Amino acid sequence: MEYYLLRQVHQTVMEGFVQHKEFASVRDIFSLPVIVAALGYFVDIYDLVLFSIVRVPSLKSFGLAGRELIDYGVYLLNMQMVGMLVGGILWGWLGDKKGRLKIMFASILLYSLANIANGFVSSLPAYAVLRFIAGVGLAGELGAGITLVSEVLHTKIRGYGTMLVASIGVSGAILANVVANTYEWHNAFFIGGCLGLLLLVARVKVAESGMFEAMEAKSGLSRGNMFALFTDRNRFFRYINSIMIGVPIWFVVGVLITFSPEFSVELGITGPVSAGNAVMYCYLGLVFGDLSSGLLSQLLQSRKKVILLFMLLTVGAVALYFLQGRQSPQFFYLVCAFLGFAGGYWAIFVTVAAEQFGTNLRATVATTVPNLVRGMVVPITMLFQFFRGMFGMESGALVVGGLCAAAAFLSLSALEETFHKDLDYYEEFL
Repeated sequence: MEYYLLRQVHQTVMEGFVQHKEFASVRDIFSLPVIVAALGYFVDIYDLVLFSIVRVPSLKSFGLAGRELIDYGVYLLNMQMVGMLVGGILWGWLGDKKGRLKIMFASILLYSLANIANGFVSSLPAYAVLRFIAGVGLAGELGAGITLVSEVLHTKIRGYGTMLVASIGVSGAILANVVANTYEWHNAFFIGGCLGLLLLVARVKVAESGMFEAMEAKSGLSRGNMFALFTDRNRFFRYINSIMIGVPIWFVVGVLITFSPEFSVELGITGPVSAGNAVMYCYLGLVFGDLSSGLLSQLLQSRKKVILLFMLLTVGAVALYFLQGRQSPQFFYLVCAFLGFAGGYWAIFVTVAAEQFGTNLRATVATTVPNLVRGMVVPITMLFQFFRGMFGMESGALVVGGLCAAAAFLSLSALEETFHKDLDYYEEFL
C-alpha cells in the first residue's frame, strides 16, 4: 500500500512537471526574442512593399508617365533588391562572426536612416541610391531573426516561433498600404524610418543565442565562411535548393502583384485596380497562409509536405489569376489574397534553410537565402521584360512563372526533411 501511494505521488508530481514544461514552452513562443524578431520583419515587409504601393505617385512626381512608370519602376525595384542581395551576404557573414543580435541592431539602424533620407529625395538618381542602401539595411532582419528564434526555442516548438515571426511580419504590408493611402509618399518613408528607430529601443533587453555564445567560446572554429558553401558539392546543392524553393513566391509578388494595375487592363478587369490594394490583399493572404502552413507543419511534423502543398496551391492561384476573365476589381483583389495565401510557406521556407546547416554557417545561410530569393526578382523581371516583348504581358508572365515553378519543385525533391533535426552542431570544413 505504501509503495502504491508513493508511486501515485511520484506520478502526480511528474505530470505536474510535464504540464509546467508545456506551459513554459507556450510562454517561450511569445518570448521577447520572438516578438522583437517579428517586429523587425514587420518593418522589413513595410518597406519592402511600400515602394510597390507608392511607385506610381512617386514616379509621377518626377514627371514620368506611361511606359516609363513600368521601366523606371523595374529599375528602382531592382536597385532595392540588389541592395538586399548585397546586404544578405554582408549581414549573414557578420551574423556568424559577430552574433545574431548585433546584426539585428546594425541592419535596422542603416535601414531607418536610409528611409528617413528617402523622404527628402528630389531626384531619380538619389531615389535609386537610397533604395539600394535601404535594401542593404533590411537584408539582415529576417535571416538574423529566424536564426535567433530557431536557436533559442526547443526543437518541438521552433516552428511555432518562426510562424509567429512571419505572420506578424507580413502584416507590415497592411500598415504600408494604410499609411501610403493616408499620407503623401515622402511621409510614408519618414514613418517607416521612425518605426525602425523605435524598434532599436525594444531590442536592448534581448539576449544573444546560447548556441552562438557556445560557438564563440570555441577556438579555431571557422564561422561565416560563405566560400565553404561553394567548395563542397553537398553543401552547395543544399544551399541552391534552399533558395530555389522560394522563387515562386517572389515571381508572384515581384511581377503579378507589383504590376497588377497593368495586368488588370490586359485581363479586362471592369474597373481600375490599385497596386496598393493588390499588395495589401496579397499580404493579408500571406498572414493566414503563414499561420496555416506553420500550424499544418507542426501537425504533420513535416516541412516538405507542407511546402509541396502550398507550391501546388500557388500554381492553382496563378492559373486562376490569368483565367478569371472580365471580373470586378473586388474579385481581382480576392484572387490576389489567394495568391498571398498560397505563398504563405515563406516562414517554413526560411526555417528549412536555417535547419539545413550547422551553427557556424546558419546565420550566413538564413540571411542570404531569403535575400537571394528577393534578389531573384532582378532576373525574373528581366525575363518578364524579355518575354513580354516577344509574347505580350500575359504569355510572357506565364513563361517566367512556369520556369520558376519547375525549378522549385525539382529543388524541393532534393532537400532533406528537417522537422526533428537537432540544430546544435557545426559544419566541418576541409
